[in-house]
Formats: sequence, C-alpha cells, structure tokens
Amino acid sequence: MNIGKAAMNAVSILGAAAVICTLVAGKVSARDRDVTVAIHANAQGLDLSQPVGARELYRRIENAAYIACTRANRVGLAPPSDQFGCYEKALGDAVRSVNVPLLTQAYLATHTVREAMAHGIELPAQMAAK
Repeated sequence: MNIGKAAMNAVSILGAAAVICTLVAGKVSARDRDVTVAIHANAQGLDLSQPVGARELYRRIENAAYIACTRANRVGLAPPSDQFGCYEKALGDAVRSVNVPLLTQAYLATHTVREAMAHGIELPAQMAAK
C-alpha cells in the first residue's frame, strides 16, 4: 500500500470528522447579552483530498457563515453590528479549524495571505515558502 495515499486518506477522514464538528458562529445580541448562533457545515459525502470536494465544503461553510451573520432570523435577536466582520471571522475560523490544504486553497482564491494569517489559517507549504 502506498504510504502517501494512506496518509492522504487518513487526513481526509480526519478532516471530514473535524468539519462535521465545526461550527460557524456569529455573535448577535438579545437584550444586551451575547448569543452565539452556530450552524453546522456538513462534509458528509465529500472527498476533501479532491479539489471539487474541498470547494463544495468551502461553499457550504460560506453559506453557513452568511446565514449565521446576516439573516439567522431568530426571535428577539438583533443582527451583529458588523455583519461583514462576523462573516469573515466565522469563515476564517471554520477554515482554520478544519485545516485541510485544499480547503485553505479555496479560501485563498477569494482572500489574501494576510487575511488567512490574521485568522490563524495554516498556509500550504508552497505558500509559506514565498
């Protein structure tokens, strides 16, 4: 058995498990109390070792972050004062917590290296060397 392929499969399985547990959260106010709205982004059925699987997970995370930070219509909750900042933080935190190189590459297709670093996202080896 090819060691590299076995390692990649293990990373995919661990990445998928991490994503299932990953929360995309936005803080909103309810009578002067902070409330965290959490929406799960599901990686079931996705192969995160393939670009198409990573891009689909990224799309799901983006959607969850958008909903949590903008239109998570919860009774009695006011939207966050900085919806865009909330969205960017939720997106960056989710990508960082999953820590799958192809997901990071999907993030870097629409964000700068500086933004990734600000969220603590580990850069792929070829990006870190630059």
